[in-house]
Amino acid sequence: MLYPKILDKSIELLKRLPGVGEKSAERIALAINDFSEEDVKTLADSLIKCKIELHPCSCCGALTDEEICNVCSNPLRNKEIICVLENYKDVLAFEKGGTYDGVYHVLNGLISPVDNIGPDDINISSLIDRVNKLNNVEIIIALRASIEGEATTMYIQKIFENSNVVVSRLPYGIPMGMEIDYLDGITLDRAIKDRKKLS
Repeated sequence: MLYPKILDKSIELLKRLPGVGEKSAERIALAINDFSEEDVKTLADSLIKCKIELHPCSCCGALTDEEICNVCSNPLRNKEIICVLENYKDVLAFEKGGTYDGVYHVLNGLISPVDNIGPDDINISSLIDRVNKLNNVEIIIALRASIEGEATTMYIQKIFENSNVVVSRLPYGIPMGMEIDYLDGITLDRAIKDRKKLS
């Protein structure tokens, strides 16, 4: 089916969204077309506002529309427990859990020599600055199980190895219901290393 050109443009743009294919993009574009003109303008204005006003928190690097995000500015959060994450989407995943009461530090990338991404290209220097201003700090590294994640973890561990900073890492376990033969080598290796005694 040939779409009208203006609808085709909307569908092509929507297909750039993660997890949105041709059919989903078509359904979304047609659903938006059924909105009232006022609702379409409100949606468009909201998206533009997000693009203009959202930026990294000056303290942790998470996405915010303020100078300091609501986690960093919350006096009830434990500022001496810092969870190091790859990107701001990971912050949302932790916050949905609702149990973590520390703060975050978003690297906005991982060390990847293959892609010419070194420590100076991600948000590590500000992590060092933060930690140096605190006492009794624990850094929890929660990066993905990949070569880049391991390289970044080892780099951070090396920085703080001769300090009183506690560096821990979330275990890379085997997801519930996952069949072993579908797992990659890094995940399996890490699951073996992070095994727990049952008796």
